Amino acid sequence: MSARVLVLNCGSSSIKYQLIDTEDAAVLARGLVERIGEEHGEVHHESRGTSTNHQLEIPDHEAGLKAMLEVFDAAGPSLADADVTAVGHRVVHGGEAYSGPVVIDDAVEDTIDQLSALAPLHNPPNLVGIRVARQVLGDLPHVAVFDTAFHQTLPPAAYTYALDTGIAHHHGVRRYGFHGTSVAYVARTAAEYLERDPQRTNLIVLHLGNGASATAIRAGRSVDTSMGLTPLEGLVMGSRSGDVDPGVLLHLLRSGQLSVDDLDELLNRRSGMIGLCGERDLRTVHRLAADGDAAARLARDVYCHRIRHYVGAYLAVLGETHAVVFTGGVGENDAWVRSRSLSGLRGLGIEVDHVRNSSQMRRPRLISPDGARTAVLVVPTDEELEIARQAVAVVSP
Repeated sequence: MSARVLVLNCGSSSIKYQLIDTEDAAVLARGLVERIGEEHGEVHHESRGTSTNHQLEIPDHEAGLKAMLEVFDAAGPSLADADVTAVGHRVVHGGEAYSGPVVIDDAVEDTIDQLSALAPLHNPPNLVGIRVARQVLGDLPHVAVFDTAFHQTLPPAAYTYALDTGIAHHHGVRRYGFHGTSVAYVARTAAEYLERDPQRTNLIVLHLGNGASATAIRAGRSVDTSMGLTPLEGLVMGSRSGDVDPGVLLHLLRSGQLSVDDLDELLNRRSGMIGLCGERDLRTVHRLAADGDAAARLARDVYCHRIRHYVGAYLAVLGETHAVVFTGGVGENDAWVRSRSLSGLRGLGIEVDHVRNSSQMRRPRLISPDGARTAVLVVPTDEELEIARQAVAVVSP
């Protein structure tokens, strides 16, 4: 059977795609359909070492997927001749319904729709992409890969909030965790780098990007993670708050004259690094801090303090920890954040070699000194490859 998968990640106004051969991890083509529903849409496509860009009217996702198919036909490789095995879809929230990838049928669509209450910003556009793709590419099996699935191994003590049990159960309130597709890929890759059996490896994975999370992995399974019912909880992010005393929200409702919608806007779009210093891009924050901007310096310190806080907590959760692993846009590229986040942990067996940490290699690498009790790694993530591999595993006989 062919091992080629078309991976789709559908947002509210965009479609990211890759055509991947899972046998050798080769990306045969990749692209982005963006500005769907705006006056002028755009299609960016890369294949065979060349790139093409088109501007055209893209009123909806159906038009966006058809534009994608047309650029495949024009610029290659032709999907009709590419022997595609399946279409893999990234879906953010699978709730308690899915602990792994699943072939999509109407019942799966309905469940994803019902779970939109838990991920109102993500599941609806994911579902639109699935429905349209099943119409446009109806001759192929479609597979949903859920960001929450990897964390379905969390023990009850880790996923249960100390709320009234009846209310929590009625509304599906528990820790679900996110970034699971990325963490699954990174954890397996880290174990391979360490030449260890994944089922005998304990890791702390720090996925640091515009969204950020920490995950404790024992014997290859997620046992604790920082994101909760939604992707808001945990680490400081680009525009999301991370951990906040829930009493703060009650205080703002009562005395700050903020509505529920105002709080949603505050926590998701006006907090995190933007809320602290007005910038979400760490590169800009570093420049401001170097110029003496006190708000930028504090923002960096808060960001790294929260990471160190979770590393310490997860060392306690795991006991023996074989590696701390950085991934994501910030985790893979920001040496200052990596060093600062782990500073002061030498007594716990964790330290960073500053020469190794400064390397810009785009492959898994060690950044701790020789002989350190706990390795520190940088592992570039590849969510699309992980989605493709999971899709192939589901549809293969």
